[in-house]
Amino acid sequence: MRSEHKVPPSSPIGVFDSGVGGLTVLKEITRQLPGEDVIYFADTARVPYGGRAPEEIVSFNREIIPFLIKRGAKLVIMACGTSSSIAYPIIKDDYSVYLVSLIVPGAEAALAASRRGRIGVIATAGTINSGSYEKALKSLNKEIVVASQACPLFVPLVEGGLFDSDEARKAAKEYLTPLIKEKIDALVLGCTHYPHLAKVIREVVGPEVALVDPAGAAVAAAKKLLQKEGTLRTGTNPSYEYLTTADPLRFQEIGSRLLGRNIVRATQVDLPLK
Repeated sequence: MRSEHKVPPSSPIGVFDSGVGGLTVLKEITRQLPGEDVIYFADTARVPYGGRAPEEIVSFNREIIPFLIKRGAKLVIMACGTSSSIAYPIIKDDYSVYLVSLIVPGAEAALAASRRGRIGVIATAGTINSGSYEKALKSLNKEIVVASQACPLFVPLVEGGLFDSDEARKAAKEYLTPLIKEKIDALVLGCTHYPHLAKVIREVVGPEVALVDPAGAAVAAAKKLLQKEGTLRTGTNPSYEYLTTADPLRFQEIGSRLLGRNIVRATQVDLPLK
């Protein structure tokens, strides 16, 4: 349903996640698209998404995406693996701007990183149950062996700031040991929260397994769309607006640690979104 009305290049990119996980995507935007303004939306009042019913995930997306478009977003990156898996196939053509999912870019990056065609996928229960990564990988190469594992504790650990903790190590060992037994050579971090646990994950899987963060490939896909539409912004001094549905000070504290730079201000918005 994309309209012929072209948004100006000065319009921001919209990015959303259930919480702080999608800041991995924002980091990639600052690297690949340093001139772009960004509105980052964290639905922290409803985190985690991973165990929720599919219709609930779709409903949240139908609330958040129009909200970002009303605020001027020229393109929206679904910086949430669960939303990308469950909602994107249903709503991808419903809006006047492009939506960018993590799944196909992530699958392509995993295929490029794998040497023997044995790929592990870790994600929320919602993403794993949808089979989205396995389908995307098999569509690229039907010979690929895919081993998947839901990691329900990872999102609460990241949202709680416990990136480098004994709890994180214990959970990582429990979740990743079955994948190691499958002799994977690449591991898709299929939830945007998970790269924040990369150090702990690396300790468990060892140096030989390539860790694949879909964020970089998703932002590269977004860049191509902006170039195609002629809406790439190449200016300087970009602005970043942070919106959250829960405690903004908590978001600033955890988010600043994850981004590696200070989030000076986050604004709380009330649900339902208007």
